Amino acid sequence: MSSTIYVLNGPNLNLLGLREPEIYGTDTLDDIAGMLEDRAAELGLTIDMRQSNHEGHLVDWLHEAQATGAKAVLLNAGGFTHTSVAVHDAIKSVTTPVIEVHLSNPHRREAFRHVSLVGQAARGTIAGFGALSYTLALEAAARF
Repeated sequence: MSSTIYVLNGPNLNLLGLREPEIYGTDTLDDIAGMLEDRAAELGLTIDMRQSNHEGHLVDWLHEAQATGAKAVLLNAGGFTHTSVAVHDAIKSVTTPVIEVHLSNPHRREAFRHVSLVGQAARGTIAGFGALSYTLALEAAARF
């Protein structure tokens, strides 16, 4: 098993820092990547951070994480969280542990966000702590 943690981000997360900062905060995806890289180095891990607005990329990257022996995947699937059977099935098709991550708490938002297809397949979920959600998920993944 490698010491690499994949950090996969779905649609619109490239706009963090600009998009609805009252919900998602002012940290950019680059800010979060830097924070994770620093903590990962302290833990003896490496981060492979990626973002795509395309569902198939997330599916391919989940398969890649399995093929390369990644230690874990942190996945913020964005809007695909609630709609993607393909991402759900990809998580179930790999043995690499997947931790669902959200900046906001979906249960405190619109009703359509209350069902997570990703969460139904993931090992666990960390949500509602802003950028800290990623660090908390990294801490959990380090213990696998």
